[in-house]
Amino acid sequence: MPPDMTLTATALPPEPAAMLTPAWRAALIRLGIAWALIFAAAAPDWLAMVRQWWTISTYNHIILVPLILGWLVWQRWPELRRLEPRCWWPGLVLLAGGAFLWLLGAISGLDLAQQAGAVAMLGASVPLLLGVRVTAGLTFPLAYLVFLVPLGEELVKVLQMVTADITIALTHLSGIPAKIDGVFIDTPAGLFEVAEACSGVKFLIAMVAFGVLAGNVCFLSWRRRFAMLAACIVVPILANGVRAWGTIYAAQIFGVEVAAGFDHIVYGWIFFAVVLVLVIALAWRFFDRPLNAPMIDPEAIARDHRLDRLERFSLGNVAALAGVVLILLAARGWAFCADTISAPMPARIDLPQVPGWTRMDYAPRIWWEPRAQGAAHRLLGRYRNAQGRKVDVFVALYASQGEGREAGGFGQGALIPASPWSWQSDGPAFGPAFSEGRSERLLGNGRVERIAVTWYRSGDLMSGSNLRLKLAVIADHLLFRARPTATLILSAEDTSSGTAAQTITAFAAATGPLESWVDRVTHVR
Repeated sequence: MPPDMTLTATALPPEPAAMLTPAWRAALIRLGIAWALIFAAAAPDWLAMVRQWWTISTYNHIILVPLILGWLVWQRWPELRRLEPRCWWPGLVLLAGGAFLWLLGAISGLDLAQQAGAVAMLGASVPLLLGVRVTAGLTFPLAYLVFLVPLGEELVKVLQMVTADITIALTHLSGIPAKIDGVFIDTPAGLFEVAEACSGVKFLIAMVAFGVLAGNVCFLSWRRRFAMLAACIVVPILANGVRAWGTIYAAQIFGVEVAAGFDHIVYGWIFFAVVLVLVIALAWRFFDRPLNAPMIDPEAIARDHRLDRLERFSLGNVAALAGVVLILLAARGWAFCADTISAPMPARIDLPQVPGWTRMDYAPRIWWEPRAQGAAHRLLGRYRNAQGRKVDVFVALYASQGEGREAGGFGQGALIPASPWSWQSDGPAFGPAFSEGRSERLLGNGRVERIAVTWYRSGDLMSGSNLRLKLAVIADHLLFRARPTATLILSAEDTSSGTAAQTITAFAAATGPLESWVDRVTHVR
């Protein structure tokens, strides 16, 4: 064979697009260092989130979100690596915003804010260390980070009421005589409660996460994307009402125990899958993103003159990492100092005499004792007036607010988890003296009704709003101001002597302004 025809087995050089350029290699190393620092600074929050993902059924779907995020980035990687990463100093402002959100949660005991801040810092490090053009290519994955945060429990009571309304409407349509009282539905087969587990919140938030993902991956039209998301909100709510009605309908035929057992099996293993498949099947014919179409357009990103102007705010690599360290140290240091703030506490507090009312032994038909974890002092007593009306008074006093000592925290207050008492509905509206109180109706063992009205007292604040309490605590901690927090709960049951609302109103009128009365009880003024 002629020399010029000889074949030599040599390895072909890799395609340029398949190689990791020095700029990308250095940028990913910087990002990895920053993420390690953020994970370390907020380690307790990340561990708490992982525990919630794993142990709370409402959030089990979040276990898949990190894998989805990795897949979304991998989808974009062939086009993304054609962009040049560079540090961008306004990213420090975004990172500081995430750190401040984390700080607000840390000093107020609001876990949701802490966890959202930890996730926000993770996302903010991308524009800081990779620049605006890479961030433009990662806009959707960065936005999808929000689904790492275990949120949605705030919707439980609203969804309980919506599900109860749908259920009673379908129950009447199916010819079953029934009465509704809050989240309780009384039928010939028995009394049914639309409990927290039946609110459908875990189904709804999982479907919203799916709808947002499918809207981006399967659609190009924004109108179709919003329609998909709307379907993933409306369909689960309606379907959950149908499921609850189905349980009640089956109970009329087969009995409560059989219907309840079947409901748990169907809802846990089959129902979600059936509704999900139904939504996908209905949306399938409207998918308008071509197969194998790139998720981003790197040429359009490179040509965007708006990004040109933003990209001028560049930053050195070492300075960017130094900024990350300083922001994290500042947030952690501020949180530590704020957590040491503690107001002086009296040696003891007592329930005082109230004109027209006398103290009596506390002996409720069903034991009711509000929870106030971390409080320095707690009081629970019962008063009675000449007409035989009885009111229960609970007072708790906290030296500070924080992790494990939150007056308005989950499981704290009038409704005690894992007790004979269930939340029934919002309570009745009272007069001007109660305008700031949070009124709730509770039902004990399905037969004893109780109304509880809650207030929080901190500084000049007297309100039943947990949000307003958190804002007051945040302001105090940001200013390193030590103020005690008190919880007041007035509660009563309906008796032959009068309704619970009448009893609570009469007692509050006898105490005078509740703000002053709480201050006298707790000796804080």
